Amino acid sequence: MKFSICNEMFEGWNIREVFKYAKSVGYDGVEIAPFTLCNHVKELSSRQRESIKGYAKSLGLEVVGLHWLLVKPEGLYINHPDDSIRRKTSAYLQELVRFCSEIGGKVMVIGSPKQRAVMPGLSYEKAWALAKEVFSECLPVAADGGVTLCIEPLSAAETNFITTAAEALRMVEEMDSPNFKLILDVKAMSSEGRDIPGIIRSARGKLAHVHANDANRRGPGFGSTDFVPIARALREIAYEGYVSVEVFDFSPDPQTIASKSIAYLRKAFA
Repeated sequence: MKFSICNEMFEGWNIREVFKYAKSVGYDGVEIAPFTLCNHVKELSSRQRESIKGYAKSLGLEVVGLHWLLVKPEGLYINHPDDSIRRKTSAYLQELVRFCSEIGGKVMVIGSPKQRAVMPGLSYEKAWALAKEVFSECLPVAADGGVTLCIEPLSAAETNFITTAAEALRMVEEMDSPNFKLILDVKAMSSEGRDIPGIIRSARGKLAHVHANDANRRGPGFGSTDFVPIARALREIAYEGYVSVEVFDFSPDPQTIASKSIAYLRKAFA
C-alpha cells in the first residue's frame, strides 16, 4: 500500500519543505491543496510547475494529486443556478486538471463542501444535473491529462450534497467514465453509521483514492478508529491507489501528526 499526506497542515511551510519532511518519515507521495500555493492556479508559471514536479521526483516522491480544489479563488460553485458562476467554476476546474497533470498528479478530489451545497430554492435533482454538466465539461481535459476526478462523499454536517458513499457511487455510475471515480474518506464514512469495511467493499472497481483520518478529525491512530479492518477491506477489493493522511485538527504540530500517522498506518496495514 502506498501512503501520502496532504500538505495544508504544514502551515507556513513551502512545498519543498513539505516534500522533504514527508520523504524523511517514509511517505510515498504528497497531495496538494492548490490554495496553499496561490490564489489562482494560473499564477504558477510553467517553470514553477516543472520545479514542483522535478523536486518531488528528485526525492523519489510522487505528487499524488490535488484536493480542496475550490477554496480559492472566491466565487466558485459546482452546482450554482447562475450559469456564469458554473462556467467560471468549470473553467477553473479544467485549469486545475492541467496543473495537476503538469506537476505529475493523477487524482483530483472533488470535496469542497461549501462550494457544492444545494442552494435554497433549488431542488436536489436540479443541483445533481448541474453538477453533472460541470463534471462532463471537465472530463475530456482529464482524459487528455491522465487525471481521474474523484467525487468525495462528505458528512451531512459539512454539506447537503452527496453525503453518502451510495450517492457518490450513483454519480460515478451516471458519469460512466474511466476518469471519474470515487474517493472514500474515513471520517466521512464514520458519519454514515454503516460498517466501514462494508462501504469499502461496495466500492469495488470504482475506488481511486482514500483519505485516512480518525472519526475525531485527527490523524489515523490519534483516536479510536481501527484501521486494521479498513486495510483488510481495501486488500479484499484489490485497491491499488494511495491512502492519504488528511487531518482537520492541526495540533500538536505537523511533524508529530505526519510521523505518528504513518507509523500507525504501516502497523495497521502490515
